[in-house]
Amino acid sequence: MLAKSDSRQRPRVLVVEDNGDMREFLARVLSMQGYEFLEAADGEEGLQVARTRQPNLILMDISLPVLDGFEATRRIKQDPALQHIPVIAVTAHARPADEQRALDAGCDGYLSKPYSLRDFLAVVEKNIGRTQAPDRTTVA
Repeated sequence: MLAKSDSRQRPRVLVVEDNGDMREFLARVLSMQGYEFLEAADGEEGLQVARTRQPNLILMDISLPVLDGFEATRRIKQDPALQHIPVIAVTAHARPADEQRALDAGCDGYLSKPYSLRDFLAVVEKNIGRTQAPDRTTVA
């Protein structure tokens, strides 16, 4: 039982990204920073992983097969069991209208590709602590 509790101390980051090379790169980066890496190749799979693994943060590509990142985020934010999880849109769409569309879908932040590793890690670190399960109360 203690080992299970210890493994929950390591923050989980779900990366929903259809590019396998990018997922592999982010897996290495996040693992080296001490995060547990979870992955999904499309929006539908991302929803399934989020439901079963309850990540602390979701990094959501917008242009995804099966279910795009906008709709996947809407569904996450409508689900009482998931809506507390911060979702950051990570996308090559860099127009202001695209950022607003991501925020309107429920994303908590927006990161444009290409991004620096420093910017990426800053976004992760800023948002990883924002997860608040519905049954917990924290003071910010």
